[in-house]
Amino acid sequence: MYLISVAGNLLILLAVSSDPHLHTPMYCFLSNLSLADIGFISTTVPKMLMNIQAQSESITYANCLTQVSFFYLFGCLDDLLLTVMAYDHLVAICYPLHFIVIMNPRLCGLLVLVSFFISLLYSQLHLSLVSQITFCTDAEIPSFFCDSSQLFNIACSDTSTNTILAYCIGAIFGGVSVSGILFSYMRIVSSILRVSSSGGKYKAFSTCGSHLSVICLFFGTGLGVYLSSTVSYSAQKGAVASVMYTVVTPMLNPFIYSLRNRDIKRALQKLLRRTA
Repeated sequence: MYLISVAGNLLILLAVSSDPHLHTPMYCFLSNLSLADIGFISTTVPKMLMNIQAQSESITYANCLTQVSFFYLFGCLDDLLLTVMAYDHLVAICYPLHFIVIMNPRLCGLLVLVSFFISLLYSQLHLSLVSQITFCTDAEIPSFFCDSSQLFNIACSDTSTNTILAYCIGAIFGGVSVSGILFSYMRIVSSILRVSSSGGKYKAFSTCGSHLSVICLFFGTGLGVYLSSTVSYSAQKGAVASVMYTVVTPMLNPFIYSLRNRDIKRALQKLLRRTA
């Protein structure tokens, strides 16, 4: 699954970079999303595979903190890029005549950079909360990767304040992302409903289909992970939700975008012909 995920996202990157027709804002954001997905799955799975091969379930404290930092960096970057892509769809559908002027290369680059720096801030805030707690001599994380919520549960010191701050930070950053997506799609739906032809409505909805599928998959599994850890924690259910969130979602994203997108299919076919 890890190899499929990395290969699928790399194919999207190669297809977009090799085809001049795909040098547009939407595919620019899609390329960055593929990079974020590669980083997201590479944060957790290789270490898990090493542990399985070595038959060891240990991780050093420094490596655990590093994993926490990169996990939240790429996870938040995924969220923000999906929000930026929703805004791109909003401009394309609601303001088609002004799309080239509004979504110029400078703005696209700025949106990607801002998303990265906000994600970096988010990961460092979580890292600072985790680095302040103390652990017992033999601490066991009931998961296959280091997560702040899991670390708070096994800490020897009082972590009630850290837990509250972590969820507040997550609610603020996640709330901004979800609000941006909801606002964009409310405007998109209201604009589509004003279109008279059924063909125009279908074309507009099909444009957003892949993006909506990825949003539902990513946010649905993410909410499942954190709600399961707070409401009624079960190690088995938590492991399944974590695998869906960290492994399955990055693997399915390239398939969702390539199978539902004619431009990506054509670019991949051209790329494969050149390689052959």
